[in-house]
Amino acid sequence: MHIPDGFLSTPVWATLDLAVVPAVGYFARRAQGLEQSKVPLLGVMGAFVFAAQMINFPVGVGTSGHLIGAALLAYTLGPAAASVVLTAILVVQALVFQDGGTLALGANVLNMAVIGLLAGYLPYQIWGGGRWRRPAIFLGAMLSVMVSALLALSELLVSGVAMPATALRVSIGLFMIYGLLEGAITVAVLGALESMNVGFLRVPEASVSHRFKWVGLAAILLATFGALIASAYPDGIQRLTSEIGIGSHGRLRISTPLANYEAAFFQSGWLRKAAAGVAGVVVIYGVCALGGRILGRQRGK
Repeated sequence: MHIPDGFLSTPVWATLDLAVVPAVGYFARRAQGLEQSKVPLLGVMGAFVFAAQMINFPVGVGTSGHLIGAALLAYTLGPAAASVVLTAILVVQALVFQDGGTLALGANVLNMAVIGLLAGYLPYQIWGGGRWRRPAIFLGAMLSVMVSALLALSELLVSGVAMPATALRVSIGLFMIYGLLEGAITVAVLGALESMNVGFLRVPEASVSHRFKWVGLAAILLATFGALIASAYPDGIQRLTSEIGIGSHGRLRISTPLANYEAAFFQSGWLRKAAAGVAGVVVIYGVCALGGRILGRQRGK
């Protein structure tokens, strides 16, 4: 789902880079006044979503996908804090792991952490308090993927990328499957979270518990062993650009020792992935927890 550099035209990525700054700034202001007791939850949930995003699962022949986690974060943290956390994840992924372009960062943040996240939260906001709660969670998670995907495809089209109708239809179909899996995973994860802490979604004040250390442990385990089960197939955007013959247009603007989620200084393929994953979990936890502390300190100002 991450758009690399080299696919969006300069007017498109520049406009989106400018547009995303006030959008994320707005959410950061809305998240001010965060209870300090909830700060660790931002770090834990950010680390978990980052680790889960490292595990690609098959969504069709020769195509894979991974959890985006926008809806999951919105349901657990609220949309404002969730947008800030997912933005932090996307920034770290682009700058540290070269996952998604640096110039295209505004597009990726806007697609997934702003518009896609809000689209995913809407069904839960409307129907999440009654008997339609589980369907609302499922629908919201699916919608977050579909909206993010359609925005990415639209940005490629506006940038002048020619897409045959057949390839476009196949891509949309694959993104629908991707969305269904996102919905199922989100329902399952939230069910597990609520089993650890009854009322987790309904009573945010009760959501911070020592039992959520298990979520942090799950993040470390996913980052460490996820590479053993992850699909090696490209994701939907990568497959589409390869099919229409522009896959080689992707460019890397920076070079880092953890590019492609691999610690280059290890010999073992699994150890390279595991070390990079654990490092990412630690960095994401630190960035999100620090961001939460800063937002919490704004409460009385």
